[in-house]
Amino acid sequence: MTKEFIPVNEPLLAGNEKKYLEECIDTGWISSEGPFVSKFENYFSEVVGRKSSVAVCNGSAALDVAIAALKIGAGDEVIMPTFTIISCAAAIYRAGATPILVDCEPDTWNMNVWEIESLITEQTKAIMAVHIYGLPVDMNPLMALAKKYNISVIEDAAQAIGLEYEEKPCGGFGDVSVFSFYPNKHITTGEGGMVSVNDPILAERCSSLRNLCFVNSERFVHYELGWNYRMTNLQAAVGLAQLEQLPTHLKLKRSIGLWYLEALKEIDELELPLERTDYADNLFWVFGIVLKDSFPIDARGFMSRLGEKGVGTRPFFYPMHQQPIFNREGLFIGDSHPVSERLYKRGLYLPSGLALKESDVKKVVNAVKQVLISAK
Repeated sequence: MTKEFIPVNEPLLAGNEKKYLEECIDTGWISSEGPFVSKFENYFSEVVGRKSSVAVCNGSAALDVAIAALKIGAGDEVIMPTFTIISCAAAIYRAGATPILVDCEPDTWNMNVWEIESLITEQTKAIMAVHIYGLPVDMNPLMALAKKYNISVIEDAAQAIGLEYEEKPCGGFGDVSVFSFYPNKHITTGEGGMVSVNDPILAERCSSLRNLCFVNSERFVHYELGWNYRMTNLQAAVGLAQLEQLPTHLKLKRSIGLWYLEALKEIDELELPLERTDYADNLFWVFGIVLKDSFPIDARGFMSRLGEKGVGTRPFFYPMHQQPIFNREGLFIGDSHPVSERLYKRGLYLPSGLALKESDVKKVVNAVKQVLISAK
């Protein structure tokens, strides 16, 4: 039976979440000092192929910690995609550094790595690679550039938990990798995030920065400013239960994507996500569609009409170079990144949550087809 309204996301909490939460409550360990935090960090490190992981309160906090751990600050530049969420640019800007933007590819929707080299200067401190919507950034040429110019890589794998690039886990490439556990991600803690590294010195810095930079020998004496970005034992308990279910979640995500692809493949008015590239299979974190330029309404109009039919949607990212807050600060004036601009105007994603059933997908597809016919 289909739902009356199909939300854009509904998480799946079908494992040991309740059991582990009851353990937290029964033992009284609900703060960041509880044992589930380290259990979650250690298991997560195994999954993404890292030596160390540091749990934090959300994905944006993970970005702040990553930037600070690499000592990125005033006068530094970080190359990043314009087509992403504002958290990425905000972390760079708040640190006093300057985001340098590149456009995305029209088919993978990920940053165009072939634009990066021309933007590297003496001030370039890092490249931020952000995996978008279910396919990864082309990491081999990006990592080669980083090695050639001796610059760091921050890998934002918030949308890519369980995704692989050439059979290596995403989040296993950068000097520092960050993740999000918001409810629409492959695993969730409600709110939460992770910073993962291989370098033990970076791991120690990340751990300190998320905990107000306390010094063990002098508890309330501080030599550096950090944040209270700690994850609670309650969140970590949910995260551990979710991580145990990750293989199941990934299979569900891919099934949902393939249901949509099969049902929508013959519709001429739509550009659909790639099922795979030379280096990765799409995990369909979300199922995005792009309305072709010849279609008479834009993504906002399309979303409105789907909403009237009981289908939740979300727009594609608003490009960083067009963000009013950055323009007011004098950033990106005159920048043009046409692929990202078009994707925002013509792109949206359909319900893609883990709790989605095939019958729900059929309802969504029927609504899409009805809107396409009525708008012609």
